[in-house]
Amino acid sequence: MRYLVFADVHGNIEALQALLDLAQSEKIDHYLFLGDLVGYGASPNEVIKIVSELKPLTLIRGNHDKAVAGLDSIDMFNPVAATAIKWTINHLLPESKEFLTNLKKGPLKVSRSLSICHGAPFDEDYYIFGEFDAAEAFVHLRTNLGFFGHTHFPVVYRLKKGTLEGQLLLGNAEIYLESDARYLLNPGSVGQPRDRNPLASCAIFDSEKRIFRLYRFKYDIASAQRKILAARLPSSLAERLSLGI
Repeated sequence: MRYLVFADVHGNIEALQALLDLAQSEKIDHYLFLGDLVGYGASPNEVIKIVSELKPLTLIRGNHDKAVAGLDSIDMFNPVAATAIKWTINHLLPESKEFLTNLKKGPLKVSRSLSICHGAPFDEDYYIFGEFDAAEAFVHLRTNLGFFGHTHFPVVYRLKKGTLEGQLLLGNAEIYLESDARYLLNPGSVGQPRDRNPLASCAIFDSEKRIFRLYRFKYDIASAQRKILAARLPSSLAERLSLGI
C-alpha cells in the first residue's frame, strides 16, 4: 500500500494543486490527511471541495478546522490566526462548514500498524516539539507507526530498544522504517511550511517496502500571496509563505 500523507493545507489552493500534480506522477493507493484544511489562506471552500473528492481518503480534523466549524473557541489562537479564522467563518459555504463539522477526531487507527493524529495521540491540539513530547506520545500511541501534523515541521522520531531519537528532515528525504522500532512521523505542511523552506511538503509511505519518503515541491506562492492580500487578511500571512516561517 502506498499512502500519500499530507497535513496543514490551510486554505492554500495553489499548494494543494501542486501536491495533486505530484501525486499524478506517483502510484497512490490511499490518501491520508492529518488535519487543518482551513485557516490562514484565502481559498478554504476550494480546498475543502478538492480534498473531499479524493478517493480513497482517510482524514481527521485539525484545530483550525474545529474553530471554523464552531466546535472550539478561538480564544487560544494568536491574533493573526484568530483574524484568519473569523474571515474563514464569514466566507465559508454551508456545505463546507458541514464537511468540517463532520470531520473525525484523532487519533484514528488506519490499519493494525498505523494511526494518524493531528497534534498528539493523547491530545489532538498538543504540539510534538522534541523528544520529550515524543516520549509522551509513544506512551499513548496504540500502533507501531503514527503520522501527525500540527507543527508544520517535517520530522521523524524513532523509538528502538528504549532509545528515542528525533531527526528534522531537511529537503527531500528517504527513511527506512526498521521492523523492530516504533515511529512518529510528520510530513510537514502543504500550505504553510515553517522550517525556513518555502517549498510545500508531503510524504509517500510504502507500507510493503517500509519506506517513508519526504517530498518538497514548488507551487505558485505569488498567486497564493495575492489572494491573501486581496481578501484583506493580515499581510504577514502572505509574507511568511515566501520565507517558510
